[in-house]
Amino acid sequence: MTSVTAVVLAAGMGTRMKSDLPKVLCPVLGRPMIEYVLDALTAAGVSRVIAVIGYRADDVRQTLAARTNIEYVLQTERLGTGHAVKMARENLQGVTGPVVIVAGDSPMLQSQSVKKLLDHAAAHRPACLLGTLHKDNPQGLGRIVRDASGEFWGIVEEKDATDEQRKITEVNMSTYVFDAPELLHALDQLKNENRQQEYYLTDCPGILLREGKRVEALPVLDPCESLSINTPEELHAVEQQMLKMR
Repeated sequence: MTSVTAVVLAAGMGTRMKSDLPKVLCPVLGRPMIEYVLDALTAAGVSRVIAVIGYRADDVRQTLAARTNIEYVLQTERLGTGHAVKMARENLQGVTGPVVIVAGDSPMLQSQSVKKLLDHAAAHRPACLLGTLHKDNPQGLGRIVRDASGEFWGIVEEKDATDEQRKITEVNMSTYVFDAPELLHALDQLKNENRQQEYYLTDCPGILLREGKRVEALPVLDPCESLSINTPEELHAVEQQMLKMR
């Protein structure tokens, strides 16, 4: 099996969590939430993890000190998700296999979902594969827009969506598998021409698609993976779901 690398985005603060901890270290049922993400990646066959850290970086390193397959890159300025992955550029030089990109604050990530994406990527070799799901209430999430033949067309953020696009239930969950050289190429093309002047990873699939590369969206994520954690209330909801799944 081809060696699989993962980039885990873990640089954020826990401000909305009302915590001084880095967000990925906020505990979920007594464990830092990033531990669940790393466990899911390992169970899915990921052999190498690059964690992009920033706020209180030494605390993250110390918490994860027992893990041997993880290396760290520092994002000193938070200029968007695309910028975060750019920080791992040197570490990804020479990688030829798939690169999984996930958020470190997504403890509901399921190993079987990552495995399905990796299996599909191995069989079909797209430049980029997005893991998606259908959500009854997709409010606030980027919609997956498809063309008339059902092929991936793009991600439209809710604030930019038309009334018709807002009715779409298939959503982007920031779970990707990229072909490594194609990822590096797309990162080189990224621009920050937006209101926030940030570099968005969500622009990379569109860059590759416009160049005629194959980009696919696969709705294989589990419904529980739509549960994100941004507030103490959402943390409680995730803990309740985890207890149900035990």
